Amino acid sequence: MQDDTDRRLLRLLQETPDLSTAELADRAGLTAMRCARRLARLQDAGIIRGQRAVIDWKALGFEVAVSLRVTLDKTQPRAFDEFLAGAREVAEVIEIQTLLGRVDVRLQLVARDLEHYRVVYRTRILALPHIADIESLMTVSVVKSEETLPL
Repeated sequence: MQDDTDRRLLRLLQETPDLSTAELADRAGLTAMRCARRLARLQDAGIIRGQRAVIDWKALGFEVAVSLRVTLDKTQPRAFDEFLAGAREVAEVIEIQTLLGRVDVRLQLVARDLEHYRVVYRTRILALPHIADIESLMTVSVVKSEETLPL
C-alpha cells in the first residue's frame, strides 16, 4: 500500500524522471537512503517498471504516424499469436494493442514519409498472417500524449 510519501516520489519522478536519487530525496524531504529503499520497494512491487527516454520521432525524420486497426480471421486457432509475433518483427511498429470488440488489434507505426509508409504497409504489414480486415488512420496532429497519472 502506497502512502503520501510514495505518491510524492511518484509525482516527482513523473515530473522530472532524470533526477538522481539524492535530488529526488531532497525534493521529497527524505534521506537518500530512505528514498532509495522506497524506490526499490516500488520497483519490487511493479509500480515503477523502469525509466526510459522519450524520443521525438519527428526530430529523427519520421514524419508519418499511422494507426492500423486490424480485424483477424478468428477461425484460425493461432491467429492472434501468429499475427502478434509477426507484428513485433516490424521495426516501424512502435505500439501494439489488443482490443475487445470488432477490431482485434491496433498497431501504431511511424515512417519517414508516405513512400516509406507505402513500402512498409505493402511489404511488411499486408504480409502478416490472418488479417481479415484492416483500416489505416493517418495521424494529422497529436493533441494530447500523456503518461503521467494524477497522484
